[in-house]
Amino acid sequence: MIIYIVIGIILSIGLVLFLEKFVPKKFNPIISIILWAVIVYLGYLLYNSIQGPIEFNKVKEARYAKVIKNLKDIKAAQLAFQEINGGFMGDFDSLVRFIDTAQFAVIQRRDTSYPDVEKNVAFGLDPQDGGYFVEEVIIDTLGFTPVKDSIYKGTDRYKTMMNIPVENVSEQFELKAGKLDKNGTIYSVFESRVAKDVILADLDKDLLAQEKQVISVDGVNGPYIKVGSMDEVDTSGNWPKIYDTDDNQ
Repeated sequence: MIIYIVIGIILSIGLVLFLEKFVPKKFNPIISIILWAVIVYLGYLLYNSIQGPIEFNKVKEARYAKVIKNLKDIKAAQLAFQEINGGFMGDFDSLVRFIDTAQFAVIQRRDTSYPDVEKNVAFGLDPQDGGYFVEEVIIDTLGFTPVKDSIYKGTDRYKTMMNIPVENVSEQFELKAGKLDKNGTIYSVFESRVAKDVILADLDKDLLAQEKQVISVDGVNGPYIKVGSMDEVDTSGNWPKIYDTDDNQ
């Protein structure tokens, strides 16, 4: 596309120069105006073909960062729910109520050992001379702390984590949860996602179509931004590591 526009500009300028030398002067002004108008239009197309993708990527990356931040909050809520209740939750209202009331146990782990009396008697051994010992890990519960304080540091952003954080978009993330049979073992899974069509709906349609087909280690692959999976035992997101830097937390 860019190559064709550049060729068009070069040919148009060449025609203007040609007309100035070989076409009667009485015709030059009209034809020159038309050709210069064509050159200006082609220049405008050339500018847009270069600047358009730059602006598209700038807006896209800013919106992706906001969307991914919410997906990380959703993932944190789901992992907390799994730790306390087992499984995952497929409903945002229930997930928010859980965060409002749930508490993590504050625990302390310590190792201990004691003589294995039965085994020592069976083998005629004295624990004082070695013998057999049983090794155990004892877990003490020291107290409890609210889940929302542990994960969201005293903020209430979890109450809006289900909303798509893009101006003029009123939709929410899709959320599913269930069970997955993997080689005879049943796993709990969840998935939350939003279509790129929703996030980038107001941008250039051709560039949006290209973005939906991205397959790259540096891009968000496919037509959705998502975390988790209903088809695999996976709680990660499909975005590149650049969105996991401190600036995007």
